[in-house]
Amino acid sequence: MTESHSRVAIVTGAGQGIGAEVSRKLAADGFAVGLLDLNEAGVKQGAEAIVANGGKAVGVTLDVSDAEQVEAAVARVAEELGAPTVLVNNAGITRDNLIFKMTDLDWDSVIGVHLRGSFLMSRAVQAHMTKQGWGRIVNLSSTSALGNRGQVNYSAAKAGLQGFTKTLAIELGKFGVTANAIAPGFIATDMTAATADRMGISFDDFKKAAASQIPVNRVGTPADIAHVVSFLVSEGAGFVSGQVIYVAGGPKD
Repeated sequence: MTESHSRVAIVTGAGQGIGAEVSRKLAADGFAVGLLDLNEAGVKQGAEAIVANGGKAVGVTLDVSDAEQVEAAVARVAEELGAPTVLVNNAGITRDNLIFKMTDLDWDSVIGVHLRGSFLMSRAVQAHMTKQGWGRIVNLSSTSALGNRGQVNYSAAKAGLQGFTKTLAIELGKFGVTANAIAPGFIATDMTAATADRMGISFDDFKKAAASQIPVNRVGTPADIAHVVSFLVSEGAGFVSGQVIYVAGGPKD
């Protein structure tokens, strides 16, 4: 990145798990970071930790599916840290169920956070990116985009993010903005721990069973995702756009 571009990143879903780790990594890379999440305590603590380590950060509480809250949050980050040139759309929820049990709210909630939220955030932040002639958008998809029993809502949302990413790359490329997606496999987070709990098995057993099906013989960690984000938002990744990178310990279809 040249001196003409601000080094400010926004990470959604930054209150815990992958988002928190991505925020720490980007701060270590020299970015000022806006941590956004419904989890007020999580983003406050995350921002305070970055500042304590000599970085710049602000924690902002919002619902990414609410247009007014998104606009206000992006404006606050721009005012306090500078114009954002990096956006990581990581906010996500699960409302798993088989389709005959899935409610309208289960569907709407998941689609709203993942797809509507990524749309609203990208629309708000791209204005700052295109003005500066440089930007990086990274969307968090999932291997569930390929289909996963009990996740018709989540799978649809994550597959939708891949098409969303490719279209952003086409529309924004001429303004110096790249857009890519990361599709994690099994990552050990509070979300996967909650899945194990719903299934009535221990998290350790859940992870062991998953690792046995992964070529590298282990499950992923938030740091595995953070390192890929770090590359995709770098100056050196300027010729990588519209791609979906599966970070799953082995090949996916």
